[in-house]
Amino acid sequence: MTEAISILAGTAALIGFLHTLFGPDHYLPFIVMGKARDWPLAKTLRITFLCGLGHVLSSVVLGLVGVAFGLALGKLEAFEAFRGNLAAQALTIFGFAYCVWGIHRALKRKPHTHAHIHDGDVAHSHTHTHSHMHEHAHPHGADKKPITPWVLFTIFVLGPCEPLIPLVMYPAADHSLWGMVLVAAVFSIATIGTMMTVVLVSCWGIHFVKLGAVEHFSHALAGAAIGLSGLAIQFLGL
Repeated sequence: MTEAISILAGTAALIGFLHTLFGPDHYLPFIVMGKARDWPLAKTLRITFLCGLGHVLSSVVLGLVGVAFGLALGKLEAFEAFRGNLAAQALTIFGFAYCVWGIHRALKRKPHTHAHIHDGDVAHSHTHTHSHMHEHAHPHGADKKPITPWVLFTIFVLGPCEPLIPLVMYPAADHSLWGMVLVAAVFSIATIGTMMTVVLVSCWGIHFVKLGAVEHFSHALAGAAIGLSGLAIQFLGL
C-alpha cells in the first residue's frame, strides 16, 4: 500500500464519518420511524444497515461504471447532484405524506366518552378509542409485507454519497484497482458504522422519552421530521 493510498483511505474514513454525522437524513428517518412504529431495536438497526448499504453501493457502482467508461469527474458529479435532488424530493414527499396519514390516523383513533344507562336508571360513562378496525380470529392482510422499510430503502439507493466519487477517481487515475476498492470499502464502513451508531444511541435515549398526550400523533410527528429533513437537504445542503 502506497503512502498516498494510506492517506486517501484515512481521508475517506474521516469524510464518511463527517458526511454522515452532519446529514440528518442518514439516521433521522430510522430513529423517528422506529419510535412511531414501535420497531424492536434489532429491526431498526437491520433496516438502517440495509439502507446504508444500498446508499453507498449505488455510488460505488456509479464510480466503477464511470471509471470503466472513462467518464469525466464533472459528469459523474453532475449525475450525483441530480440523484441527490431526486432523493431529497422523494424523502420530502414521503415524510409529509406519512405526516398527513399520521394525523388522519390520530384523529380517527381519538379517545372519547360514551354514557351508558343500566337498569334502575343508573348511568356511568367510560372513555375508549374507535380505531375503526375489525377484530376477527384471523388477521386481514397478515400476509402483506410492510412497505415503509422498502420505501426508505428505495430512497436511500437513490441518494448519492457525493464525496465518494472524487475519492475513488484518484486511485483510478493511478490505475490502482486495489486502491479504489480500499477507499470505497473504508468510506462505506465509516458511513454505515456512523449511521448505525447514531441510530443505536438515539433509539436507546428516545426509549425513555414519554410523549404523553401527543402519543397519538407519533406517526404524524415522525413524518414531519422526515419531511423537514428532506427540505433541509434540498435547500440547506445538509
